[in-house]
Formats: sequence, structure tokens, C-alpha cells
Amino acid sequence: QTVTEQAQIAKKASHKLRKATTDQKNTFLKVLSSLIEQNSDKIISENAKDLEENDGITSAMKKRLTLTQAGLTGIVGAINSLIPMPDPVGDVVKEFTRKDGLQISRVRAPIGVIVCIFESRPNVIVDVAALCIKSGNVAIVRGGKEALHSNRVLLSFIEQALTEAGLPKEGVQQLEDRRHEAINELIGLDQYIDLVIPRGRKELIDSVTLHSKVPVIKHARGLCHCYIDKDANVENAVRIVINAKTSNPATCNSIETVLVHKDIADSVMPQLLEALFAKNVEVMGDEKVCSYSEKCKLATEEDWDEEYLDLKVSIKIVDSY
Repeated sequence: QTVTEQAQIAKKASHKLRKATTDQKNTFLKVLSSLIEQNSDKIISENAKDLEENDGITSAMKKRLTLTQAGLTGIVGAINSLIPMPDPVGDVVKEFTRKDGLQISRVRAPIGVIVCIFESRPNVIVDVAALCIKSGNVAIVRGGKEALHSNRVLLSFIEQALTEAGLPKEGVQQLEDRRHEAINELIGLDQYIDLVIPRGRKELIDSVTLHSKVPVIKHARGLCHCYIDKDANVENAVRIVINAKTSNPATCNSIETVLVHKDIADSVMPQLLEALFAKNVEVMGDEKVCSYSEKCKLATEEDWDEEYLDLKVSIKIVDSY
């Protein structure tokens, strides 16, 4: 199918989904969670193909791409958490009567067709499907090529759950045209697409924002900093930095830059660098930081404005905050 044909089919499906009953939508969620739970081995097997075919990716990207039994349990739990939630469609947010007797109500309604473009996290296709169907919307997703096998198998269960719930299986589609240009073509079809949500790198979000003819919901990058003041507890400071950098470096709330007050640098830096190197973190530092270890690399001006999303951090000694 062409990009336009998929968008047209999605628009037709949205007319049916906006009329879906609460029972139908909750049945979809129940069936989907069961299918994922029952087919976890198959999903992990397909995910292994993605990992094998993308062996050269960074450790952080590999972590984003990997699906484990524990991860699938979390996905199932997230789906099930939506079932008892009130159906948002038809919810009366506000109502009042004018002096002339006219009654006015503000009522929640589905948006229509939502496009979600994301990168290596295969769990996103399930998140998007569950949230969109619960709210009566159709989704067209475009996942990254590195998660192709994972996304395909998950989409097959999403389509099966839609069918068993009496809903159109076209309610969740994956963009079939894998060309990069196909994304721009899709988000330009404002007669069929109602909203686009990009999730990923700054370059992806900037490109979608530039080319989209429909409203865009976007997030900014994290670029989180940690400042260690001169009165800080050294052991606590080191522990915080290690946790904030290494517990999940691929997320946008992990720290990318550490600023250390010059008065405490001699106490902090040896312990901090030792702990970072033990966790295989690459350190980009200013000249002062590099003087503490030959393992450090001299930072460029771009490093102070870089969101690594990896086991990499920039460190600078400063006079004050």
C-alpha cells in the first residue's frame, strides 16, 4: 500500500473507532495483554533477531532495543492499568447554561488519526496502540529499522486483539513504506492525519516539526546537569552521579554534564573518575578534569551542549554555580 492509501484506510477506520464502546476497547486491552503474556518467548525470539542484525549499535541503544521477560511483564502491567480507567470519550469537562437558556457542554472526543514516529524502543508500539484505542483514536506508527522484527510481531498481536474485540484491525497500522521520504509524505496529508507525535533524537523531532502540515506534540531533549557544590558530601555526590548516569543512560533524564566546584574538585574528582571508569563511562573533560586522569578526553565546545544518551559524560570544574 502507498502512504496515501494507508492514510485513507486509517481515516475510514477512525470513523468506526470513535463509536467504539467502552467494553470493546477494554476487551482489546485484555486480549492484547494476554497475547503478549502467552507469546513472550516468540516476542523475545524476534527481538533477538533485531539485536543480532544490529550488533554494532552502542550499549545504550542496545538497552533501549532489548526486550526481556521482565520488560514484557511491565508492558502487560501497563496495558492492564488502562482497563479500569474511565473511558475519556464522552466525558463532560464543563457545562453551563447561558442567560437565554442555551445549554453549552464541553465534551471530550477522539482526535482522529494519530501518527507516532519513534526509534529503537519496541515497547512504544504497544504503548501507542493501547492509549490510542482506549481514547478512540487510530494510530499509524513508524518505528526505527533496528526494531523491525520486534515491531512486526507486536503489531500482529495488536491486530489480532482489535479483531477479537470487534474493532477494525486497521485501527493500528505500521507505515509500510520504509523510505525516509515516506515520513514527510505522511505528515503532509492533513486531509487524513490529525496529529503527529515524534519520539526520539532532536534531529528527528526538528525534521518532523519542519515538514508537518498537521499539529505536532513534541518534547525537548533532556540535557540534564548535576552540580557538585563546595559543601557537598563527596560520597553522596559520587553515588548520585553514578546512579544518574549509568542506571539508564539511554533516557532523556540521565545526566550528561557534571559541574564540580573548584574548592572540592581535589576531593571529588579522583573518586568520581574511578567510579565512572569502573562503569565503562567515557569522560569528556576540561583541561583541569583531564589532569586527574589520562583516561579523560579533552572536551570540545560542542560537548557542553550534547545529549549523549550513552555511557558518556562531560565534566567541568567551575568557580561557582
